[in-house]
Amino acid sequence: MSSRDNPLWLQLWRDRRTDFHQKSVNHYLARFWPDLARPQGSRVFVPLCGKSLDMIWLAEQGHHVIGVELSPVAVRAFFRENRLQPSRRQMGDFTLWEHGRIAILCGDYFALDKADLGQIDTVYDRAALTALPGDIRRLYVAHLRRIVPANAGVFLLTIEDAEEDLPLEQALGVDEELSALYSEGFEISLEHVESVFEADPQAPKQPPKRAEYKVYRLSGRAAG
Repeated sequence: MSSRDNPLWLQLWRDRRTDFHQKSVNHYLARFWPDLARPQGSRVFVPLCGKSLDMIWLAEQGHHVIGVELSPVAVRAFFRENRLQPSRRQMGDFTLWEHGRIAILCGDYFALDKADLGQIDTVYDRAALTALPGDIRRLYVAHLRRIVPANAGVFLLTIEDAEEDLPLEQALGVDEELSALYSEGFEISLEHVESVFEADPQAPKQPPKRAEYKVYRLSGRAAG
């Protein structure tokens, strides 16, 4: 997350305003991840991981999971709520928390480099991209390409608002912004779309709006 947003993100965790946190494993992850056929021992990177239970699930599949999270409140809560006793040590600009197959680097995503992460086979992005302001997303993707191998894949889950004037074929296809962000470095495959009508918590009296829950599989390719 850009330094511009860091104080806000840290304050949300301090104030426990974390409605974005899912209290169970994401069902799209459990349903579609097995199709990737990633071998046990693969290393999975989870950017902006918060205290996501998805990391527990991935580790239970035999993967080594490494997350990055800005807020120490979130990292501490992850290990405490899952009754895990992590080790901690300083590693450059980050504090590394580790237990079993799970490691979380506590610090700024944009301060990461390849040496911090080591070999990464797959990136799991549930809401990191969509949580960022529009003008930061290109920086996020550009930095991701710098710190993970060119052939690493991305398992990407998004929630996209369905604009009223958007043709159905376009609404149910690959999002234009996502294509612009990722097409240079990845082959993009849209694996699943599910339309859901949801009320806006900020405007509960308004009619529910349609949102598209999408599962993308991005296959990394070498530059050039």
